[in-house]
Amino acid sequence: MNSKKKFRPSSIIVAVLVVLWFLICLTPLVFLIMSTFKQQFEMMNNGVFALPEGFYLGNYKALFESGRIWRYILNSLVVLVVTLVILLSFSAFASYPLSRWKFRMNKPIHGFIVACMSIPIHITLLPLYLMSVKTGLYDSIWALIGPYVAFNLPISVFILTTFMATIPKELEEAAEIDGCGRYQMFGKVMLPLVKPGLATLVIYDGVNIWNEFSFALTLTQSAANRTLPLAVNEFQGQYTMNTPMILTVLFISILPMIIVFIFGQDKLIKGMMAGAVKG
Repeated sequence: MNSKKKFRPSSIIVAVLVVLWFLICLTPLVFLIMSTFKQQFEMMNNGVFALPEGFYLGNYKALFESGRIWRYILNSLVVLVVTLVILLSFSAFASYPLSRWKFRMNKPIHGFIVACMSIPIHITLLPLYLMSVKTGLYDSIWALIGPYVAFNLPISVFILTTFMATIPKELEEAAEIDGCGRYQMFGKVMLPLVKPGLATLVIYDGVNIWNEFSFALTLTQSAANRTLPLAVNEFQGQYTMNTPMILTVLFISILPMIIVFIFGQDKLIKGMMAGAVKG
């Protein structure tokens, strides 16, 4: 027998497509990083795709010395943390009865939640703007938390419900024999077992919330209340534009999520796969 593995044409095609897709995804990031080391008029003089003339750190220095970027980062962190706490709490409270209890409205409620995933964000911008003005929340970071929770809740409940459904019911039966009530089962049995699912939601929803642009642009106006994705406007003049500086802001805004995904991708994939198969 020939111990050497035979390479099939399909395997070669798949490998070529994977490498091609990797290069397609990597090229914009490399271009972004290289552009942050260019001076203001370097792109105009040498070309957009030309290599930087030197290791210029003036963009980063000017960005962090201005002090404005720290306000955007703080706003984004506050919105992210508060939204995730509320979102994970509501998702866990909703997913537990939908996955473990049998009642008449179980499937209709679950179907309605899944259907809410198809609602486009943009058709709600005007109603949410009017609501925020009438409630006095307009132009504050607190106006963003409600929409962020509402639009991330359906997918979070869907993922966590599927994840909880994979947990054996014998664990709850054993806890019930030991005298645990519904609340104790939820807090002492279910929550520790769904930590991988919660970690998946933290990464998945966290990236969406951190990078969100439409609601932040519509519901906030002043620079003091805007989040990091909107910091680009502060570095764009009416008649001039410092493109390397803007690209530096973009790189700073996506860098935290890149780091989180690099270190948490295994938990994200495991959580998605664990919740994808029932039983």
